Amino acid sequence: MDKQTELEVQAAAFRRLIEHLDERKDVQNIDLMSLAGFCRNCLSKWYVSAAEERGVPVTYEEAREVIYKEPYASWKEKYQKDATPEQLAAFKASQQGE
Repeated sequence: MDKQTELEVQAAAFRRLIEHLDERKDVQNIDLMSLAGFCRNCLSKWYVSAAEERGVPVTYEEAREVIYKEPYASWKEKYQKDATPEQLAAFKASQQGE
């Protein structure tokens, strides 16, 4: 695979990941962190970092809007729930393994 095609495939996979997360708004960030070690906010930070490495200024809030597909405050109000005791325990247990 040539470099350009590889880049296009990687970009397409990233876009599909964002679509998948958008389709699964029921999955809370704390669940993602507990199970996978990253969440939507991590993706937003990685997006900012990748942009900065290329000399492109992107704020964290702009990156969040790319990842959440709407302003974060709006997404949070509509979809984020308070963490349950079980979610908090799972998150704590996942952090102890690091």
